Amino acid sequence: MSTASLLDIPLPPRRPVDSVMASRRADSFGKRSIKASSKDFALRLAVTMTDLTTLEGKDSPEKVRSLCRKAIDPAPALSRALEAAGRAPIPSVAAICVYPNLVATAREALAGSRVKIASVATGFPSGQFPLDLRLDDVRRAVGEGAHEIDMVISRGAFLAGRYAEVADEIARVKEACGHAHLKVILETGELETLDAVRFASDLAICAAFAAGPAADGDVFIKTSTGKVTPAATMPVVLVMLESIRDAFEATGVRVGMKPAGGIRSAKAAIAQLVMVHETLGADWLQPHLFRFGASTLLNDLLRQVARLNRGGYAARDDFSEA
Repeated sequence: MSTASLLDIPLPPRRPVDSVMASRRADSFGKRSIKASSKDFALRLAVTMTDLTTLEGKDSPEKVRSLCRKAIDPAPALSRALEAAGRAPIPSVAAICVYPNLVATAREALAGSRVKIASVATGFPSGQFPLDLRLDDVRRAVGEGAHEIDMVISRGAFLAGRYAEVADEIARVKEACGHAHLKVILETGELETLDAVRFASDLAICAAFAAGPAADGDVFIKTSTGKVTPAATMPVVLVMLESIRDAFEATGVRVGMKPAGGIRSAKAAIAQLVMVHETLGADWLQPHLFRFGASTLLNDLLRQVARLNRGGYAARDDFSEA
């Protein structure tokens, strides 16, 4: 892509991060004492915020159909037991996340449900494909029925200081999304410093807004693809939340957040929710503004709900893997 083809997108100012204080504050969120009733609420809320994900080379239509069944009804036997005891059943997850070629399969399997379809277009996970191919990938996924697009930025361009190029690709992908929402994956494990994470977050938000007016939840920033470690560490997520907070104060638009990669336990998920509440407020504690990108988290959430409501842990194989 030539420099002349770049859109004229103003770059955000750099905001240095106190990494020591960010780490200390982030660590504090995992030490909160939570009552059993609040924990049950938080676990169920986390289920509704989960993007149930399969992004493997061996993915098949049948695996995606199985994933969709679990997305709609994550734990049928547990839900029946809860309803028999006069309690609410387990809710559906927020979305399933699949490769573009499996979006149509997911659309058919999820027909009539409230579960959204997210697709990792734009040359996931490397982001190294030519821009025109990535844009075609986005349009095709949206045309097949994707409600949300999880794009990955070109980290090579970002780390080389070609920020205008990164901003340009984000704005063009946002435009290609049409009515679909956009989640911008920063791949924070490759950005090296919290200063870089903060600048990439600000850049992603500014670029997405440059593509046109945005409503609450139209744009998310996301930590990672799940293919690189470290991923959604607490300090990284905190810095990204602070970028979202500052964007809201400047524009009045609520940007969403999606930590992904490495969040495998209910305890870790609840710590993230506490951090969101204390950094952004209760408005962000809903699926259209906060998501977990997870392939293994859901079953631990279900096991913890079962423990709270039945007095004992469910076996690991009580819940399906897909």
